[in-house]
Amino acid sequence: MVNRHAAIPIWRRSAYAALGVGMAFESLWALTKVDGSSLTTLANGWVYQAIEFVALGVCAARVVQRREQRFAWALMTVALTLWTIGDLIWSVWLDYVANPPAPSVADVAYLLMYPAIYGALMALLRSRIRHAVAAQWLDGGVVGLAVGAAAALLVLDAVLRGTTGRFAVDAVNISYAVLDCILLMFVAMAYVLTGRRAGRDWMALGAGIALMAVADILYADQAAGGIYRAGGWDNVLYLASFCVLAVGAWLPSSTHTDQPTSSRDTIALTFIAATIALGLLVVSAFTTVTPWAIGLAAGALALATVRSALTHRENAAMLKATNAQAVTDALTGLCNRRQLISDLDRLFRTGNRTTTLVFFDLNGFKRYNDVYGHGVGDALLARLGTALKAAVGAAGSAYRLGGDEFCALLDGRHVAHDQLLINARAALNERGSGFDVTTALGIALIPDEAGSPDAALRLADERMYADKARTQRTPVRDVLMQLLGERAPEQLAHSTGVAAIVEAVAGHFAFDGELLDETLRAAELHDIGKLAIPDAIVEKPGPLDADEWLFIRQHPEIGQRILNAAPALTGVAAIVRGSHERWDGSGYPDGLRGEQIPLAARLIAVCDVYDAMTSERPYQRARSHDEAIDELRRNAGTQFDPAIVNALERHFASAPKAATGGQLSHP
Repeated sequence: MVNRHAAIPIWRRSAYAALGVGMAFESLWALTKVDGSSLTTLANGWVYQAIEFVALGVCAARVVQRREQRFAWALMTVALTLWTIGDLIWSVWLDYVANPPAPSVADVAYLLMYPAIYGALMALLRSRIRHAVAAQWLDGGVVGLAVGAAAALLVLDAVLRGTTGRFAVDAVNISYAVLDCILLMFVAMAYVLTGRRAGRDWMALGAGIALMAVADILYADQAAGGIYRAGGWDNVLYLASFCVLAVGAWLPSSTHTDQPTSSRDTIALTFIAATIALGLLVVSAFTTVTPWAIGLAAGALALATVRSALTHRENAAMLKATNAQAVTDALTGLCNRRQLISDLDRLFRTGNRTTTLVFFDLNGFKRYNDVYGHGVGDALLARLGTALKAAVGAAGSAYRLGGDEFCALLDGRHVAHDQLLINARAALNERGSGFDVTTALGIALIPDEAGSPDAALRLADERMYADKARTQRTPVRDVLMQLLGERAPEQLAHSTGVAAIVEAVAGHFAFDGELLDETLRAAELHDIGKLAIPDAIVEKPGPLDADEWLFIRQHPEIGQRILNAAPALTGVAAIVRGSHERWDGSGYPDGLRGEQIPLAARLIAVCDVYDAMTSERPYQRARSHDEAIDELRRNAGTQFDPAIVNALERHFASAPKAATGGQLSHP
């Protein structure tokens, strides 16, 4: 355990001990009132001066040994030196004069001490307060004036009661009282300005000045009553003040603060000070109070009124800023989710004005954030937010919902291929040598597609995630199609043909954008499982035996397992599994019947057979369109969904003829 006293050098510990012994002696003498010329000379002369010289040496040593705040403590050393000179003049000269002059040379030294103390306090205060705000100065002014009013009531009244009628004497006595009041006001104001971070050195200075003021009050009161006796408690207080001011030079100071300080204690102190000032004015209505005290109290209340007005303005500005922050995203400066909800509520309350709600979600941002760090990621989000706001412009409002999700609320009806949304989407895209951030979007038309804010938000969110899924499906789909083309080119041609027919016939059914995209991907990849089937079985020109059929019946399940490896393709995988089921339940792999089979899978099954029948194969000739349609009709209700067969027939009935041969073209 560290011994705190070990850091204090021996000479300073000895000086503190000497001051303690000297103060104990002076206190004991003032308490016991023991008289005698030798003891009085010892107490008032030798011990008194010795205490001052030791304390002065302690303060001067601080100036020599430490550089920080040297100027302030040099001024304090000058002040204590002037105080010592004044006391020394009395000890060696004026105490032995029958009728000492008033004012005397000692008064000059004492009065010059005050500017030096003021300068020291000001220098110390400047090192602690760099950017005090107006409210702090007003708080300090209220407390300082209230303290000055109380001090004027106590000090000036006593001084004025003891006036002699001689101008010079009365002026000097009043000067002491006024200068004490000013110092007390300054200390009180400085305490408020520094809050709880004044430091022990500053607290010592405040205590020393307060002790000096109390001593002056005692002296003035005793002198006014004609009962002053040298060597009383006022002398003890003067010495205590001197020692505290000197020892304060070595006490720890607070660290510099460039930020304004404010605390509940400061507010409470200001309130108490204003209450004291008001009470003093009330008292002045019933008894005689010095005009100085009344003026200072009135000034304190005036500043308190200004402070209240400033507080009201600050609170109003703070409330406004808080409201703005509550609906603003701090990172991008865009409106946030709270503002979006409020705008949607207002939109649905005020009428049926058509509006488009657009959700945006960034693809690839998480990887960018992980690779380059959150700081760089935040900078990118801020940049994209600014770009989105510029792209939306006067057409609506832009929002950041959190994370990498953005939103826009646009006037009028818009679709994804509108130039406005193309620009908005492009504003949220960013590409570099090591990254590629793209955007998925979802749109909800208000009130056409949603009757409430929740419904609009849910619909836009669902469509945005569907678009994101489509975006994520594309790279995996491209890889699998490339694999299919390399491994089985004829299967790739067949799958492409099936997808084209499916896309055309799907228009006869209620396929939304997401289901249609999944259906088209499933049509392209419905035979991906055949890559695991031996070529000899897949390309066999004749009938398959039982074992070979067992292989064939497994390919939908194999295709599902392949596609399930990519989470974005799980919906596609489910459709592929059902693409070889039959309407009567005799299909595979699950033997589903009728509408148990997904509509997309039923559609692919019909289009798959039609394309296979009308395509040339090594093991069979290509049939004509009419032959293929007749075959589908014969099997409608057993192998195929009759409604889909009818839709396929209607589609080809309205499709244009091929340029040659009279054959109906595929879409």
